Amino acid sequence: MQLKHIGIIMDGNGRWAQARRHSRAFGHVRGIKAVRRTIEKSVEIGLEYLSLFTLSNENWQRPQTEVSVLMKILRKFLKSEIKFLVKNNIRLTSVGDLSRFPEDIQKLINEVKLITKDNTGLVLCLALSYGSQQEILSAALRLAKDLVKQPELMDSINAESFADYLDTSFMPNPDLIIRTSGETRLSNFMLFQAAYSELYFTNTLWPDFTGEDLVEAITSFETKERRFGKTSEQISETLNTDLQG
Repeated sequence: MQLKHIGIIMDGNGRWAQARRHSRAFGHVRGIKAVRRTIEKSVEIGLEYLSLFTLSNENWQRPQTEVSVLMKILRKFLKSEIKFLVKNNIRLTSVGDLSRFPEDIQKLINEVKLITKDNTGLVLCLALSYGSQQEILSAALRLAKDLVKQPELMDSINAESFADYLDTSFMPNPDLIIRTSGETRLSNFMLFQAAYSELYFTNTLWPDFTGEDLVEAITSFETKERRFGKTSEQISETLNTDLQG
């Protein structure tokens, strides 16, 4: 079963820190090490797309001190990882509302995107100030505007064509979504795109997540039969036809 795209809901930084009597900020800092390990393992195994739920649009409601720390961490990550991204042929992309970030961070994100735009290896997508409900609403509004201009499009609208209006239209839907920390919900992450994604929940808190944990999730994924609404027999027939062809 070919695995192209993994999405990860990186959860548990605060609980990891509190269990060690540190501030939540310390947990976020340590979480960056897990990000680096995960990216390195993704490159090693030849993954095509990795999407990391970095900051939700609800996270702006956290205490200002914590938001400030998150901005500092993002700023440092973007500055310090450029050489790593270039060396490993990684292309940085993002989804979400970048306008909510400080101007210097917006500029940094766009600079790194520009520097890595021609890289042909792993596509690293950071979900920044992202929420799937808002993404779907914005997509519906864009579609509505197009329909006003071109009413004849109405007859050709389906799930596949609607997906072209989503922020994630430049990449395939995630085959596998991983969530750390033991929580078992998607928390407004790629809801439309996750219709047929395999879901993997682990009790591991994000700062403890390793390349081996990623491989374990992939191994679990490989045991699944993805039927996309079909029967096992239909899937087998399709595979046999492909092999014979």
